Amino acid sequence: MSEATILRLAIAGAFLVLIVVILLTGRRRPDQGVRREPEAASERTRELASGFPGALREAARREPTFGEALAVADGEGPELEAERGIAIDDPAPAPPTRSTLGARPEADFDRIVTLYLAARAGEVLHGSDIVVACEKAGLAYGHMGIFHRLDDNHPERGPIFSLANLVKPGSFDLSRLGEIRTPGVSLFMTLPGPLPALDAWETLLPAAQRMAELLDAVLLDEERNALGRQRIAHIREEMRAYDRRREAQNLRL
Repeated sequence: MSEATILRLAIAGAFLVLIVVILLTGRRRPDQGVRREPEAASERTRELASGFPGALREAARREPTFGEALAVADGEGPELEAERGIAIDDPAPAPPTRSTLGARPEADFDRIVTLYLAARAGEVLHGSDIVVACEKAGLAYGHMGIFHRLDDNHPERGPIFSLANLVKPGSFDLSRLGEIRTPGVSLFMTLPGPLPALDAWETLLPAAQRMAELLDAVLLDEERNALGRQRIAHIREEMRAYDRRREAQNLRL
């Protein structure tokens, strides 16, 4: 066999190997299905947010997790008046109470400060325990079926802060107290309120800390991080700055 023939055969063999490699590497790998897991999780979140019957059946079978609740709460929007942090649907929500205790005389506000009390991993908060903790922290059950901390001297001015369920519609049906299970609750105050912002914060913080202790819950800031000293000091400075801006605005009027 001539050298030219051998060279042609070698080139043809190399070309054939190259084609086989291209075909093999161009195929979709079966294990690429792993990448669909985030899509499935996202679809689950959308289902919960939309309140599809499937989501309601699932909620009835098991307790929602705090992560699921907050994932949906992000889509609620800043206009939420008394349901900050409220999330997935209750299979049998009750109409909110018609009590006016804790009702806001004015709906206008420009800032919401929110803290979360989250159940520890694998656990939930029970309705009866929440009610007891609210009472010990000075909150009263009232408007919209949630709990409010009022100014003792001027309760007609509305709540200093309120506490809502993370399970929609956010209210607590006291007639079903023994059935209430939730991954967490939100404590929130709207500004301006009945007290200066700093005074309101100094009322909210110890109440939240006391309730976290009573419920054996984890206290989180609005970014869902553990509420540490540095963050507490930062919020305190934000409240001081807010009060200064309000005072300056009032002087210009």
